[in-house]
Amino acid sequence: MPSFFVTGTDTDAGKTYVSRALLQGLAQAGYRAIGAKPIAAGVDSSGKNPDALALQAASSVSLDYAAINPILLQAAVAPHLAAVVEQQPLDEAVLSQQLSALRQQADLVLVEGAGGWLLPLSDSRYLADWVAEQQLPVLLVVGMKLGCLNHAMLTVREIERSGLRLLGWVANGIDPAMQLQQENIADLKQRIPAPCLGVLPYQPAGTSQTQQQALARALLAQLMPD
Repeated sequence: MPSFFVTGTDTDAGKTYVSRALLQGLAQAGYRAIGAKPIAAGVDSSGKNPDALALQAASSVSLDYAAINPILLQAAVAPHLAAVVEQQPLDEAVLSQQLSALRQQADLVLVEGAGGWLLPLSDSRYLADWVAEQQLPVLLVVGMKLGCLNHAMLTVREIERSGLRLLGWVANGIDPAMQLQQENIADLKQRIPAPCLGVLPYQPAGTSQTQQQALARALLAQLMPD
């Protein structure tokens, strides 16, 4: 079944925010969609990762938490560093097994990364290497703030260098005080060689159903063109 990977320009760019909106929009369109968070660092009072819980809740297939987030690290720090302290290796075989299992249970599988594109897994491997081996098309979430042009274009170049397809990108308004935000978005639209699938303004209350449906339609047009 179709699968894709969601990455961001940085930590807190809004990967989970956008992923949740996509999953909700896909469910409204009648698709059985699952959001996966293979690696997560940081837990809440329940001992689980908040981002993974959000994906679990937004998925239209009911699964146990461990199926959504098989590698959970307690400290909210770089996963490869937490893995050493907590003696829990970031085993890529676990990621591959999870993806294979989820593909059998849904029409679409959304795999959300941790941090930015070049998230280290070890001294020599990055999560991007695993994504490339799986040949997952990529959706980029650009956290709209000062410096996002550089972050976005560096990430786009690395995705291109990996040989993967960039499905598109979403402009996510994370800084309500950002100056010239629309000008920044317009600049990125002419620089990034993939379509802008949506622009989400700063909205603490969450995305609307209309926004969710529009994002899902834009994604499906790229992921499964007629």
